[in-house]
Amino acid sequence: MSVKPEPASVLFAGPFALATLSAPDGPAFPALVAPDATVLDLRVAFGDERLTVRGLLEAWETALPRLRTLAADGAPSREPLSDFRVHAPVEPRQVFQSGANYRQHVIDLHVAHRAPGDDRPEEERRAEAAEIMDRRAAEDLPYVFIGLPSAITGPYDDVVLPAWAEKPDWELELAAVIGRPAHRVSVEEALGHVAGYTIANDLTDRATVFRRDMPQIGTDWLRSKNAPGFTPLGPWIVPADSVGDTGDLRLTLKLNGETMQDESTKDMIFDVARMVSYASQTARLLPGDLVLTGSPAGNGMHWGRLLRDGDVMDASITGLGAQRTRCVAEAAS
Repeated sequence: MSVKPEPASVLFAGPFALATLSAPDGPAFPALVAPDATVLDLRVAFGDERLTVRGLLEAWETALPRLRTLAADGAPSREPLSDFRVHAPVEPRQVFQSGANYRQHVIDLHVAHRAPGDDRPEEERRAEAAEIMDRRAAEDLPYVFIGLPSAITGPYDDVVLPAWAEKPDWELELAAVIGRPAHRVSVEEALGHVAGYTIANDLTDRATVFRRDMPQIGTDWLRSKNAPGFTPLGPWIVPADSVGDTGDLRLTLKLNGETMQDESTKDMIFDVARMVSYASQTARLLPGDLVLTGSPAGNGMHWGRLLRDGDVMDASITGLGAQRTRCVAEAAS
């Protein structure tokens, strides 16, 4: 099931984006999407029936010039985007997730979780938290952990809320898509390994983030973040050169039409280059892999309102388009 997106006057920045589409009852295929909402089947254009978006990313240096030419060509073989189902734009081998990476979000959490007996005014506690964030940005490291590709779903697909998830929450995030293998790359080199960007909503069940039976072992990201469909992705990958500077993109998430998250990537503690570089110091990042960069203030825990059956989330990021997903309670077994 899926909920149709609202019409958008501007689908994305630049002359084209990459998507994974399918016709009714047909196989998924890689597509070039034009700003006029027409699409070109890249299996035909590249002469490869087995081609995927990940395959294009694996040959990004040679594929990108061909894609630019195809975008400029205006081929008559293009078809309306509305004729196709939009899937998650890529199937990654690895998903790198991030937490506590937006300054205002972390400050809000710091203030909300005051220590027992701390009766200082809120302004004083906020100033303390801001000083901690400045020091962290200058001296500390990003917080990165691993997600499962099986949690990914399409940008307009229904999100099933598991019966065991007591506090499901939204987390809109900018996701970098790797185009060249990256291992132990510097911050200065990191963006050269990014093919493009897409939208991720990295859902979290707040009730299972921390283990109640063994609190000393800390967070349980497997259970809290990796239920099937907990990572709506897309609708497409916009090439990095079309997005330009990722230092001031607007992230907006609406729940049933009401704005819950509305923040700029300027509020990031660690920018995209630092996130990609940091992840690469341990892991070898592969084409098609995702590096999620954290979520800004305005999660459900902040509002005291978690996700419910029937909720509709509209998420957008400057230049990357928009996704719309409906929450559906898991059917009783």
